[in-house]
Amino acid sequence: MPVTLNDVAALAGVSASAVSRTFTEGASVSRKTREKVEKAARELGYTPSALASALSTGRTKLIGLVSNNFHNPIFLQVFDLFTRLLQERGLRPLLVNLSGETDPAHSLRMLRQYSVDGVIVASSTLPPQFSEAFKHAGIPVVHSFGRWSASPTVNVVGIDNVTGGRIAAEALIARGYRKVAFLGGPEQATSTIDRRAGFFEVIRAQPGMTYSESFASAYSFEAGRAEMMRLLAAGPLSEAYFCGDDVLSIGVMSALQEAGKRIPDDVGLLGLNNMEISGWQNIALTTINLPLKEIIQSSIELVISLMEDPERLPEARIFPCHLVERNSLRPILLK
Repeated sequence: MPVTLNDVAALAGVSASAVSRTFTEGASVSRKTREKVEKAARELGYTPSALASALSTGRTKLIGLVSNNFHNPIFLQVFDLFTRLLQERGLRPLLVNLSGETDPAHSLRMLRQYSVDGVIVASSTLPPQFSEAFKHAGIPVVHSFGRWSASPTVNVVGIDNVTGGRIAAEALIARGYRKVAFLGGPEQATSTIDRRAGFFEVIRAQPGMTYSESFASAYSFEAGRAEMMRLLAAGPLSEAYFCGDDVLSIGVMSALQEAGKRIPDDVGLLGLNNMEISGWQNIALTTINLPLKEIIQSSIELVISLMEDPERLPEARIFPCHLVERNSLRPILLK
């Protein structure tokens, strides 16, 4: 039979309520009683019930971890970091898949069913209406990888995607490319819009450049490969492509190699994210680093702060990104 709170109370020689207070965060209990209860619990192998604790404190310690792109390998790293760091803080992640979801109200009802204490929206493609719906319902919410704003309506943590686009353009110009292209993810995604804007802001200011753009249907390997297959059929290709995301770049790379194109000799490729597989020897993708750990740590700190102070004003925390040199672009031209 499982060990109960009453078993611990009997061995420790205290009341059941004293055991309950010992394992309730912030409850008042004397040092002597705490020591007796903890000693008895260790001897019996007792673990407090999370459900019972939630009933007594009104806190479930559940954090809804919401995303909508489970086909992008970067999110294996994202979920790994989020779940480990939440658990280290004594919180329990509840993973919620919103792929294909268009109704924030439906998502809100689902999260309310589980009585989450907070929500982290981990997506660059879910529209801000989702985070705003959670906030208006009184749930502490942070939008990780969301769109930067000088006056955010909800807490946002991520990078400035416009700056990421500028870094990409400068990298291609420095290597002497003159016919370049932007190959983005979903055209209406804010990350695509902002990366495209920064990229073309720099390219259009550079004399002698020709440029084009196209969009994949999703941030996925299959979508990147399909879009490059279409471009190959339409021809001719650009000298280099800023793909706006690593998984798109790897899909593009697959299509190019199948068509007999050499990278970077025939076509240069540049991604964004620096996911783990981008550094694999057979891929070696030059990319722009997304500071995942800093973004995730900051997101968790913010949602905890909101749980403690629901009146806290929203803020945008933006982390810098930088170029990671590998083998998918030709070398920088020496002046």
